[in-house]
Amino acid sequence: MIKPRAVVFDVGNVLYDWNPRFLYERLTPPGPALDAFLRDVATKEWHFQHDAGRPFVETSAELRAAHPDHAELIAAWGPRFTEQLGDMLPGMRELVLELDAAGVPLYAITNFSGEFWPPFRAREADLFDRFRGIVVSGDELLTKPDPAIYHLALDRFGLRAEQCVFVDDRADNVAGAQGVGMHAVLFTDSADLRDNLTQLGIVGRGSA
Repeated sequence: MIKPRAVVFDVGNVLYDWNPRFLYERLTPPGPALDAFLRDVATKEWHFQHDAGRPFVETSAELRAAHPDHAELIAAWGPRFTEQLGDMLPGMRELVLELDAAGVPLYAITNFSGEFWPPFRAREADLFDRFRGIVVSGDELLTKPDPAIYHLALDRFGLRAEQCVFVDDRADNVAGAQGVGMHAVLFTDSADLRDNLTQLGIVGRGSA
């Protein structure tokens, strides 16, 4: 088996903590009303349309029409989406910096709106400038775990599948990467990821 030489990260809930509450608890008091809004109105399932490439102007208009009493909160989702992303998850900045310092090529494949990505990318430029390539689902109109997005990323990165280890917090996305021949790790926390990367010969081996 060929050892991987590059790490391909997911972004939300692997590198950064994504939770719509980070934004909405600034806009409305925490409690049953907010719980219901995030459970029944502005849901992560509704948001997935943005990752697939639908414009926020369309999705928000539809949702406001269905829930006019929540129009103001719905309207905030897109313009203030970056506020839904918190700090890097514990230990992940240190691990990414260690990989980068060792010369390990870093890449990402993220299910992320093409509209919402640029301001977040700009906010986190210090980290993402270390990445050699990032494929954003909303720009490509392809989402994980569709095999096509992995193939597109590998072609764009100039890598063979077996040269990469893919890291994602969703089992279906991990299975999608494995299906195209990539090494893949289901993310739980930075310590477990470090153990997996050590076993694969990436961490602690010097430059790639």
